[in-house]
Amino acid sequence: MAHSGTEITADLIRDLLRAHHPDLAERPLRLGARGWDNQLWRLGDDLAVRLPWATADADTLLRKEHAWLPLLAPRLPLPVPVPRHLGEPSDRFPRPWLLTTWLPGTPADLGPLVTRAREAADTLAAFLTSLHEPAPADAPAGRDRGGSLADHDARVRGGLAHAAALGLLSDGTARAARALWADAVAAPAWPGPAVWLHGDLHPANVLTADGTFCGVIDFGDLCAGDPACDLAAAWTLLPDGAADHCLAAYRPAPDPATVRRARGWALARALGCLLISVADHSGRKPTWGPPARTALRRLTATR
Repeated sequence: MAHSGTEITADLIRDLLRAHHPDLAERPLRLGARGWDNQLWRLGDDLAVRLPWATADADTLLRKEHAWLPLLAPRLPLPVPVPRHLGEPSDRFPRPWLLTTWLPGTPADLGPLVTRAREAADTLAAFLTSLHEPAPADAPAGRDRGGSLADHDARVRGGLAHAAALGLLSDGTARAARALWADAVAAPAWPGPAVWLHGDLHPANVLTADGTFCGVIDFGDLCAGDPACDLAAAWTLLPDGAADHCLAAYRPAPDPATVRRARGWALARALGCLLISVADHSGRKPTWGPPARTALRRLTATR
């Protein structure tokens, strides 16, 4: 991760707001989170400001959300952060920034917060069913999301070997993971139209309240492709035993090949989060480790 050369502070954000939204500049302002691509600052009770701070492609991701998410949000059954204003690069801040609605809730990576398993499974299935409509030809591309699992084969196999070498996976878990991955890669490809995908449904991007899901954030990887990419969330977000109920509630019902690919996407996502949780660079996310370990246990225990 290459952090932005401009320090992001409350004074900086107030200066940007004074130039674009002076009516909002004096609202209470506080840091909400430092994400993988952006920093999120809460503005008053109902708004937030997102500013790129770490990755080179964060600018493109913000522009994508501003262009597409307002079109999708009205049909989604869970709240999402709707963009209100896109700030262009300036002498004060050399990158675009985004004013959005603020969503209450606790990110799912901060604890085992989903306790109402059946309700959460129904909620996730309804969200994915509503999102996964055929996308237009000019839908944005994702960062290697929603395509062929074979494109990720070397990375996932290397990641499994690295995790095993670090002692993060037992020999038995590593063997089961390799078998699951090989089966997923061998599954028939998605034959249908490319559908809208969130593309990054890991626990830090899903909000919880009262034991279930209450919002979905960070649509920077919004793209079109195989729905199996998002269906992976049945294993990475839900408690034990709830994945089957989620898949049964999702429409159209996924065929066996889609379920095999979804398990592969779940393995790849959990593995990536596990390795990021122990990384020795500034992008380390310790809270991503526990849900990733749980998902890998869940996936490999059912093989």
